[in-house]
Formats: sequence, C-alpha cells, structure tokens
Amino acid sequence: MTRAAIRTLAVDVAPGVQLWTEERGAADASPLLLIMGAQASGLAWPEEFVDALAARHRVIRYDHRDAGRSTWSYDEQPYRITDLAEDALAVLDAHGVERAHIVGMSLGGMLAQLLLADHPDRILSATLIGTCALSGRPLVEADGRETAVADLPGIDPRVLEMWAQPVEDHGLEAELDRRVAHWRLLSGEELPFHADEMRERERRIIEHAGRYDVSTAHGRADHSGMDRTEGLARNTVPTLVTDGFAEPVFPRPHARHIAQVIGNARTVAMPGMGHALPRECLRPLAEAVLEHAVAASAAPAAS
Repeated sequence: MTRAAIRTLAVDVAPGVQLWTEERGAADASPLLLIMGAQASGLAWPEEFVDALAARHRVIRYDHRDAGRSTWSYDEQPYRITDLAEDALAVLDAHGVERAHIVGMSLGGMLAQLLLADHPDRILSATLIGTCALSGRPLVEADGRETAVADLPGIDPRVLEMWAQPVEDHGLEAELDRRVAHWRLLSGEELPFHADEMRERERRIIEHAGRYDVSTAHGRADHSGMDRTEGLARNTVPTLVTDGFAEPVFPRPHARHIAQVIGNARTVAMPGMGHALPRECLRPLAEAVLEHAVAASAAPAAS
C-alpha cells in the first residue's frame, strides 16, 4: 500500500499548551479522528492500521496533553478528563473539520462517549475499542436478569499489580523492557505476542516524544462528571463497539453492556483481541471501521 502524504499541525488548546497532530489521506476525503488511551501517544495507533483507514479517509491522530510530543502541562496546569474531550474538538476545529467519524480506544473510547453525548452534531459515526460505558444502567440478560455496573468483571489482577508498581528510571532499554512486559499483559493470551514489533513501536514513540519518562497525569486528573447515562441512551449516531475476546482491562461482557446502554450501538466480534492492537487484528479491525463508516454515511439517505 502506498502511504498517503503526512501533514502535521500544532494545535493550541490552552495558554501555553499545544497538541501535536497529524493527518494523512486525501484532503477532500471524509474525516476520521483517532483518539488514543491514557498516557498513550497517537503513534500507538499502528502505521498499518492508520494507512488502511487513510486509503478512504482523511485520518487525523494526535497526542493528548502529557503524552508524546504535546505539552506536558498537568503539574503546572491541572485539568479534568472531560477537558481532554474538548481537546478532541479543538483538534477537529484546527483541521477545519465540521463532522468526523471517531475511533476511540480505552480512555479514548470514554472521550468518544463524551463527544457522543455532548456534541453529537460533530460526529458522523463512532467506534469504541477496549473501553467501558459511561452509564449507570445495568446489563440486562436475555432472560431479564440484571447485572449492576459495579458487578461487571473487573481488571485482570495481574494488570492491576503491574500498574501499582512505581516506574523507576533505569535507562532507556530497561524502560523498553517494562513497556513490552506491560503490553504482553494487556494483549491477553489468545494470540501470539510479537515482542520485537512492540519494542520497535515503543522505541519510535520515545523518539517521537524526545523522552522516555512516563507521565501519570491522566491517572491523577479529575475523573468526576463523566457519567452520561441519559445522553448516551438518547444517542442516534451509529456506534460500533469491539468485543475483544481476550480483553483483560474491560473483559467481556463490557462490550455488550456498552451496546445496550448507548442508543444505536452494536458490537463486532474481535476473537483473540485484548487491550492492544496486534498485527492479527489490524486488518479485521480496519475493515470493521471502514464498513461501519460507509454504513453510517449511507444511513441518513436511506432514512
């Protein structure tokens, strides 16, 4: 596949705070915004995946505040997680985009839900990957049994144990070792883990950021005010939810719960997929996103 031309743009979102953004694909193609997870650079979206989407879309990705090449500002200018959703709108505005398809992973999937509830007029379609619902409504089984949100499966204890360990500076290679071990856990156990590929991806992210220390800003930021139970129930934007069979952070049946509590949402099965983007999942995931975008674009005309 021939790689589309890549263009970068710095976007101001607060006094002294800039976000690194990148777009590729035809300038007149339908826009698609990629929103990564907590502490993750936009470069965490694999190049093969971005290129596959850019074959049909004008794809925009970016680094959150305190990630990658964007300004690391939290210690001087604390912000709320909800502010990161407004940052996504600022990125669209800076790129001259009125409405876009959005794809959010993990925390990015939560930010996408905030956008669905608060700014549906800016969204053409949404795809949510490896996340949980910003809704207090229970999961309802086919037989009518209900499972409260608090009783849905929690994060794999092995992941929680790793997250609880302090990150110490033992040099670049040791940090790469730690990141690879982290991704090994997040990837689940159903697909092969390609350690060398993940190491090189993380090395590119570190080179992009110009630093290898790890920010804890998104974990420390104020997470209050994120419930969107009623707004999500009223959603009419076509929404696709990936059901990763090996997901260790938001295990099954979180995807089914999301699809129940968000209006106009459905799931797509991703066998073997954990809380990561391995090579085996990139093509089916890209195809699912592209097909969803086509269906969403056709829906208004059909109705």
